[in-house]
Amino acid sequence: MGWDDARARQALRAMFDAAVGSADPRRMLAAHLPEQPPPGRRVVVVGAGKSAAVMAAALEQAWPDVELAGVVVTRYQHAVPTRRIAVVEAAHPVPDANSERGARLVLDAVRGLGPDDLVIALISGGGSALLALPAPGLTLADKQAVNRALLASGATIHEMNAVRKHLSGIKGGRLAAAAAPARVVTLAISDVPGDDPAVIGSGPTVPDPTTFADARTLVARYGLTLSPQVAARLRQEDDETPKPGQLPNAEFHLIATPDLALHAAAEAARAAGLFPLILGDALEGESREVGTVLAGIARSVRRHGEPLTPPAVLLSGGETTVTIRGGQAGRGGRNTEFLLGLAVALAGAGGVWAIAGDTDGIDGTEDAAGAIAAPDTLARARAQGLDARALLDGHDSYSLFAALGDLVVTGPTLTNVNDVRAILIA
Repeated sequence: MGWDDARARQALRAMFDAAVGSADPRRMLAAHLPEQPPPGRRVVVVGAGKSAAVMAAALEQAWPDVELAGVVVTRYQHAVPTRRIAVVEAAHPVPDANSERGARLVLDAVRGLGPDDLVIALISGGGSALLALPAPGLTLADKQAVNRALLASGATIHEMNAVRKHLSGIKGGRLAAAAAPARVVTLAISDVPGDDPAVIGSGPTVPDPTTFADARTLVARYGLTLSPQVAARLRQEDDETPKPGQLPNAEFHLIATPDLALHAAAEAARAAGLFPLILGDALEGESREVGTVLAGIARSVRRHGEPLTPPAVLLSGGETTVTIRGGQAGRGGRNTEFLLGLAVALAGAGGVWAIAGDTDGIDGTEDAAGAIAAPDTLARARAQGLDARALLDGHDSYSLFAALGDLVVTGPTLTNVNDVRAILIA
């Protein structure tokens, strides 16, 4: 059976859905829980992230007879019903007043615990914005301004979180420090390249290897304009985040990762009759430039059968970046910008389709997870009077794929293992 447009699109969507399904907390959280505590022990549940509410609901289901208390913070429209654990909804990617209120409730929930008490922290992507407690001397407006500047700077998620942690009263291990001497068990869903615990949600329960000096270096590297109070905060050295070895009460466990999601996508690819090649779960760089590079690999597969023979699929994960340089940016996230960069580089080459999407269902700030690019993407755009290259230069990739009807809309998936990209070469 040959590969036509309908079959290619169906296979790509199956791969993306398999990747998302592999990270559903309702399927795997129970297997990672610690031994159930005996009656009478206090168990406090806290957390933050796009998956925090569904993780809390999964914990309640796994431990129906355990007395649980606590609060988690999730993104608007990501709440699910819970009975014992409170849920606060807040804004992402730029925090709002509920982000600050939720962070204070989380911090208050772990204060005054003893060595026999247990804290379960449920952390997932988005926690950095959703758990926004300004450090002393700062306001929420200060953190919002820095967040916006970081999002437009082209900084990686590791770099953004290094700055965020040093402007926070709860991130970078400060939550675990506040819970001491209670035992803190963190269950996390990774959405960052390399699965670094200190970066996922800005690591509220793990030691922080970065410093104020690192944060200042990053601010200078990206030319960020800071308010006087933020600049003053980053100049001080006497309120550092807990460093490795300073949180003996805390342990950390990953329950879902980008790599596992890519392997699930690879299984779906094999089921569709494709040879999968996983290029890695930690690809970074400018979205459009990554698209150009992967377009070159796709051409090699189609023309020369290298590094694998068609029909094949190239799978990758990680978090690319979009740097806004002057002018007014249009609509789009890193996945649609990647796809438009790929399509422009392929220039209508036959036999190549691609999907790219954020597994949380939201690419940047838009209402789509991502999109699908096809061999005729540029031709159909031209037929509608759309200049693909101009839209790419104006960071307006969403508008092109929306006009073509090629957006991938899932709604909130309630999980997040970063972006999944699949390029099908027939």
